[in-house]
Amino acid sequence: MKVLLLADVKGHGKKGEVVEASDGYARNFLLPRGLAREATKGVLSEVKGKTEAAAYHKEQEKIAAAETKAKLDGAKVTITAKAGENGKLFGKVTNQNIADAVKYQLHIVVDKRKVQLPDAIKSIGSHEVEIKIYPEISAKITVEVAAE
Repeated sequence: MKVLLLADVKGHGKKGEVVEASDGYARNFLLPRGLAREATKGVLSEVKGKTEAAAYHKEQEKIAAAETKAKLDGAKVTITAKAGENGKLFGKVTNQNIADAVKYQLHIVVDKRKVQLPDAIKSIGSHEVEIKIYPEISAKITVEVAAE
């Protein structure tokens, strides 16, 4: 009997999969406990629709990420911070500072966790920073740190 799993079932499959189970196992265990539904034409059509919708949404997210990458690639943001005479900052420029600068200067919202800093920025000057927008899609921006 074909069934659609509504929860992960050890030894049979993950939630959302359509699997073949023995008639007795399906009728006496899976169906009464609400772990599965019988895979009728309507259920299979519903599953197909959901997977197509998920694929469509994922594709739309990729397109939006590519557009964001095009806007961000090669962009330059300026951050001012207090610094000593030798060009060293009193603090450091963090991921949050960079995300805020991108938001206010380029009008693009970036999550601070997506800003990839190799080392903390502790000096005045120009620094290259990578921003992960989507898996496999990232943009490089230039962060110009100036003294106040």
